[in-house]
Amino acid sequence: MNENRNLLIAFGLSIAILLGFHQFYEKPRQEKLMQQKLQEQALQAQTPATITNPEPQKIAPDSAPEQKAVEKSARINIENESVSGSIRQVGAVIDDILLTNYTENTDPNSPKIRLLDESFENSYSVSSGWKTADSSNVGALPNETTNWQIQGENHKLTPEHPIVLTWFNDRGLKFERIISIDNKYLITVTDQVTNHGENSVTLQVQGQIRRKNPPKSQGFYILHEGPIGYFNNKLFEESYEDLAKTPFTQQATNGWFGFTDKFWLVSLIPDSKSAVNIEYSAQGTTNIAQFTATPITVKPEETSTYSYKVFAGAKVLSLLDDYEPMVGVPHFDLAVDFGWFYFLTKPLFYVLEYFHELLGNLGLAILLLTILFKVMLYPMATKSYRSMARLKNLQPKIQHVQSIYKEDRTRQSQELMALYKKEKVNPAGGCLPMLIQAPIFFCLYKVLFVSIEMRHAPFFGWIHDLAAPDPTSFVNLFGLLPFTSPSFLQIGIWPILMGITMVIQQRMNPQPTDPAQAKVMMIMPIMFTYLFASFPAGLVVYWTWNNLLSMAQQWLITKQMNKK
Repeated sequence: MNENRNLLIAFGLSIAILLGFHQFYEKPRQEKLMQQKLQEQALQAQTPATITNPEPQKIAPDSAPEQKAVEKSARINIENESVSGSIRQVGAVIDDILLTNYTENTDPNSPKIRLLDESFENSYSVSSGWKTADSSNVGALPNETTNWQIQGENHKLTPEHPIVLTWFNDRGLKFERIISIDNKYLITVTDQVTNHGENSVTLQVQGQIRRKNPPKSQGFYILHEGPIGYFNNKLFEESYEDLAKTPFTQQATNGWFGFTDKFWLVSLIPDSKSAVNIEYSAQGTTNIAQFTATPITVKPEETSTYSYKVFAGAKVLSLLDDYEPMVGVPHFDLAVDFGWFYFLTKPLFYVLEYFHELLGNLGLAILLLTILFKVMLYPMATKSYRSMARLKNLQPKIQHVQSIYKEDRTRQSQELMALYKKEKVNPAGGCLPMLIQAPIFFCLYKVLFVSIEMRHAPFFGWIHDLAAPDPTSFVNLFGLLPFTSPSFLQIGIWPILMGITMVIQQRMNPQPTDPAQAKVMMIMPIMFTYLFASFPAGLVVYWTWNNLLSMAQQWLITKQMNKK
């Protein structure tokens, strides 16, 4: 019996330590970073979504003409069912992407998510160009100051109408760039060079993502934000801080790389048919991820082509999975940080998403998923509850043995084990359901926390976002009093309901005979109620509903055993 209680207490305290670390260290840091992010977003919201002809900035008298051309550059508008924005015509830089299906918060009138933007301090852009080892032979090459000319009458990039840009240099080289977009977030860039000169030239395509002053990560130890990629059959994840200290370079074939936030990804996907050199570096406050393709030799009157893709959008898992065979990019789904339990978390996500589509409400999907878990674990849980029921009936005999051998702990343990063997009771049997719940709990936490499909998903009543904590608080009587409670006292209705179910469930189980253990068990529901108040509401709904189902199952089993 003591071993059973000690195991339960050790397991509970382990979870409490982890949750306490989140509550008292991670949560305050997250709130501070979130305030900074909201201030940045409020500043960005004051700028219009697209720029047709931006006002030129003040330039020093000795500035280059190319810089003036960049500042006065016209824009090529982008529009499909998922994004809007524009491309800077000078340099053909993709630096203005607005995600039209996502807002900053649950208010549908709140600002849309602006993913790429070159006009702010936190600039974010994608560009490409050509390079060579012998510039004297090939002349000038396309870069971010190249004044591209638009071919044809179409000056708007849509899924039905790609944009064709051309530029000639002074050595007889004709460069052509074809930019197309699908209905989601994938942009295809095809660079062609035709050699009208007299000599062969050797060139390389370069593509890069530049991110200046990236926002600080939310600071969660279960979430990666920053440089990311998958190449050479390995997942690459690095922090901005480490990248600033140590640049990274590697040759790879058939992969992708870029920068990720919690829900958003900007990635380059080079041509899978040839090797590229991938580089991550930091220049001051600017972080750069770029590839350099294998050199190609273009003979006179020949044309060479290189194509790559840009993903700039939301990390929708089904979309990432679809792009894998369509584009030929490996493990694009790893952009979603499902963690070490990927083999459990991803299937769990798809089951939950299926129930979500079936029922039309994520909260109901969580309730149905909990029932499914209960059905799957029913035989194991039944055996455990029967063991606890027998232990509860054995309480008088256990207390009798403990009183007889009060001074002899060794003999007491021997007699208790003999009693358990005689009555065919496993003292640790009650721990099994809780141990099984641990990976399920963690996987569901990851799904709710990192999946954009769960973002801003409502339940019923006051829960408008199951991926966010319960917004109510007992301090202001759950909104009846006209003031906002402090964040550390933000304990809502659902966490309190969860705490009540934990207390009732404890009463249904065998009670500890040790007074110290009894006190710890009494404190645990209060502690868990406080800690879970900062967790996603969907997770608290799951735990509360799971407790109710467990109590019903245990009550039925105990009733049947009492009849026997």
